[in-house]
Amino acid sequence: MTLDVVLKKLHNLAQPEKVVFKRQKFGVVAKNAIGIYHKDLKILAKEIGRDDKLAEDLFNTNIYEARLLCSKLYNPKTVTNDLLEQWVITFENWEITDSFAMGLVAKSDFATPKILEWTKREQEFQKRAGFATIAAYCMADKFAINIVFEDFLSIVEANVTDERLYVKKAVNWALRNIGKRNKDLNTLAITSANRILKNKTKSAQWIAKNALKELQNEKINILDYPRTTYRP
Repeated sequence: MTLDVVLKKLHNLAQPEKVVFKRQKFGVVAKNAIGIYHKDLKILAKEIGRDDKLAEDLFNTNIYEARLLCSKLYNPKTVTNDLLEQWVITFENWEITDSFAMGLVAKSDFATPKILEWTKREQEFQKRAGFATIAAYCMADKFAINIVFEDFLSIVEANVTDERLYVKKAVNWALRNIGKRNKDLNTLAITSANRILKNKTKSAQWIAKNALKELQNEKINILDYPRTTYRP
């Protein structure tokens, strides 16, 4: 499918009132947005299929929804470090941050390096990208051993005092997902949350209490990764 054809499809889906609704309802503030819901972009992405060149061309249009679509079309196994670094500095809200973190970065060979780099960044959505990638990586890599996620718990604990809404929510998300990866990590994540509770900042208290509410729930769905074999 050509860039012109895809752009035409995007403009046919566009409804400007959705830009206002997403800003008011979900706090999604984006430049050059034309108003398309994420679920509609997922349908279009499935129709198009993986296409690295098209994905990159879409990103370079500067249309917000075209950039979201890019995150769904680019092959995680062929993405480069240079591209990820070009893209991460443009992230302007939680939606596009999470779309790239979940759909692309966590499934790529750069997941762990980007987690280690981006969680140290100061800019809000670059830092969120690091923690959103942790949250997604917990489900994306079926084989990673527990020590990887134990190290991520240390990163979580080091960042619980960041009061910015979209950072602290991502830190909390990472903690909860680590604790849902397997029973051993559930125990370690609960221990980590209880350590965080000793920090009296508002963000740390919220992160810990919210995580414990889910991680200690008897109905929690705990996975069994890593697996020695895996059939999709």
